[in-house]
Amino acid sequence: MIAVTAAPQGSGFSTSVEALRLREWLLGPGQATLVMDQFSADDFHLVVDDRADVHVNSKDGTFYLGWLPSGRPGTDGEGWKIAVIGTAKVRGYQISFDTETPADVVAAAAERVLKTSQRV
Repeated sequence: MIAVTAAPQGSGFSTSVEALRLREWLLGPGQATLVMDQFSADDFHLVVDDRADVHVNSKDGTFYLGWLPSGRPGTDGEGWKIAVIGTAKVRGYQISFDTETPADVVAAAAERVLKTSQRV
């Protein structure tokens, strides 16, 4: 029996040593003020509770952001929560982040949510 093999026309995967180098990633919770400083007293209520959790609500009640540095009770390490209430026709949404999610990442998400809001 004779085996015949053919060389592939082109590699399906190619890379360089440079592309395989390790990356450094932003890790650790960072400074929560990067998130909280985006919310003005003109449009939002800020409450610090007895657990030192920080809650930000829009004055119209349609937006919520919670920073729960010790984790939200009853969850597996939920440290940040963003929620937007929907309408009668369109559902709202929620975004959760771990207690160790860098504040820079949460700040970027909160900034994008705020930019999508419009006064009515």
